Amino acid sequence: QVQLVESGGGSVQAGGSLKLSCTASGYTYSRRCMAWFRQAPGKKREAIAAIDIDDTTEYASSVKGRFTISKDNAKNLYLQMNSLKPEDTAMYYCAASQWGCGGTWFYEDNFDDWGQGTQVTVSS
Repeated sequence: QVQLVESGGGSVQAGGSLKLSCTASGYTYSRRCMAWFRQAPGKKREAIAAIDIDDTTEYASSVKGRFTISKDNAKNLYLQMNSLKPEDTAMYYCAASQWGCGGTWFYEDNFDDWGQGTQVTVSS
């Protein structure tokens, strides 16, 4: 079991930046793929970025070029978000999987552990 706790959310104006953090504890060595998901009100939760054990990254087209996912040796996860848009407003979750990211990183059912989320609000 891995415990994940997100932080760093908040309110920002369009064009601004935020950096989200996800602190991992527990059996982190058992987790290979880590990812960020988000869920806007009335919408399905969607995967936006993932990073594999070899630091290979994947991004959704909606955030590519603006967001950067990274992790440290302790498997704490980060998401640097630049050029934020009002449509980025959502609850952001980090997730961890015992499987590699591969071609299925965007399926939330592949992830074993989830944080409680941190809210990001972008105003125009």
